[in-house]
Amino acid sequence: MSENAATSPFELLALYERACLAHTADAPERVESLGQWRGIAFRVGRRAFVSGIEEINELLAVPALTHVPGTQPWLMGVANVRGNLVPAIDLGRFLFDERTPSSERTRLLLVRQHGGTVGLLVDEVFGQRTMDEAQRGTGEDERDPRVARFVAENVTLGEQSFGLFSMSRLVRAPDFRQAAL
Repeated sequence: MSENAATSPFELLALYERACLAHTADAPERVESLGQWRGIAFRVGRRAFVSGIEEINELLAVPALTHVPGTQPWLMGVANVRGNLVPAIDLGRFLFDERTPSSERTRLLLVRQHGGTVGLLVDEVFGQRTMDEAQRGTGEDERDPRVARFVAENVTLGEQSFGLFSMSRLVRAPDFRQAAL
């Protein structure tokens, strides 16, 4: 059935649904076959980072938070995300001891950790970035000791430099896991 042959709105929607499902099912195989790496780019303070797309489960506008007394200043509280309580961490405050200002661009990145999910507050999300393995291998070492344990290297994509940020290293870090005072 061609787009012009669709006689009802339902048939047209069904056609669009089939096309979308076919496209998404095929996309990951094409990217992997080309040897490309995909990530989500975001900003914390003045620094731009990118983390593997498989390390970030979801991007959210910042939901209402409930303060938790007796915790580190970087633990902003807990959010109710579809019935699950998710701790919300101000990543700028954790990394640089600088509070992330709230704006319409501020987002919460949901990241899996042992025993659940954690939300990381970032200044903004730039979206998906793709690079090939050659680009990843030409990066510079991280010079800032506050983030060096989470950033293996810095790469340039277009005109901007991004630190390759490991969410798995972050959620395993002992000081990150110890939110109580």
